[in-house]
Amino acid sequence: MESSAVELDGSVMEGGGQIVRVAAALSCISGSPVTMCKVRAGRSSPGLRPQHLSGLQLVSDMCAGVLQGGAVGSTDVSLTPGKIRAGNYTADTHTAGSVCLLLQVALPCALYADDVSNLSLRGGTNAEMAPQIDYTVNVFIPIVKKFGVHFDCDIKMRGFYPKGGGEVCAAVRAVKELQAVTMLERGNISKIHGRAYVAGVLPFKLAKDMSAAAVRTIRREIKDLYINIQAVQEKEKACGNGNGIIIIAESSTGCLFAGSALGKRGVYADKIGIEAAEMLLRNIRHNGCVDEFLQDQLIVFMALAKGTSRIRTGAVTLHTQTAIHVAQQMTQAKFTITKCEDELNVTYIIECQGSGVSNPNM
Repeated sequence: MESSAVELDGSVMEGGGQIVRVAAALSCISGSPVTMCKVRAGRSSPGLRPQHLSGLQLVSDMCAGVLQGGAVGSTDVSLTPGKIRAGNYTADTHTAGSVCLLLQVALPCALYADDVSNLSLRGGTNAEMAPQIDYTVNVFIPIVKKFGVHFDCDIKMRGFYPKGGGEVCAAVRAVKELQAVTMLERGNISKIHGRAYVAGVLPFKLAKDMSAAAVRTIRREIKDLYINIQAVQEKEKACGNGNGIIIIAESSTGCLFAGSALGKRGVYADKIGIEAAEMLLRNIRHNGCVDEFLQDQLIVFMALAKGTSRIRTGAVTLHTQTAIHVAQQMTQAKFTITKCEDELNVTYIIECQGSGVSNPNM
């Protein structure tokens, strides 16, 4: 294990909470202390927000680490990790801060513990500016399985903006090492399904309208598939009022893509359905094997895996470039991005010689 400290500028590239999450997880796994300055410096409310702080505290707990600068609004923070231990861990944003982003920072660490870890994560399950928990369950979990990542995710309670109050329990199995993944052939889109939901006092008609509008939009472009978007009224498992939709497309080679949107006050349900459908269509037009959201979430696993991973994507996002930048500073992984043009599409292949981190606790 390397233990020389890594210094990162938190304002570079995407310059958001993602740098903090990737750096903290990789610090915890590599045993290298990390110091970050200018955290979220360019954001409207700079420094750590409650959800970033909860994530850092969670990872620090998991590795019996020392966290300095751990306060809301702090722009300078450092983590000195100890040994990762399996156990029951709880993190609570006390806001509608995303539980999916808490999972993003904690999951890689839990893989390098000595046994199963149980994570109880509280906050928003379906929040703006973050994956919805439905995305985590339907897209993220099946794809990270390819790396050898196995975890179950139980949605105890859904929590919406602004209250939060959601809870997700994740049971994560430790691994000896992760294996490299190749995803180069998209194949044909073979199935499209989803769910449109309302919770709390919102009328069920909103769910049906979101679903119908989404189906109409997809039909214009994809004529020959049965599209099933269930309209759901969330009953006892929801805290607060909310509505939203997630639509998932599966390809013949097992690639998964999603489009989603959340209801906002004063926005017609049709518009929410159309927004999600257009996002999905945009993500299957480019012929890559992952959507724009999964793209950056896989970088950490590619960096840790043993062997060379190759994944075909659409345009490489700033989030992905940022994750690569941090991963290359925190591990021995080497990434290259190659542009591929054929008559129809431009795709990119993200290739990574993984650092092959082996779990010293197993």
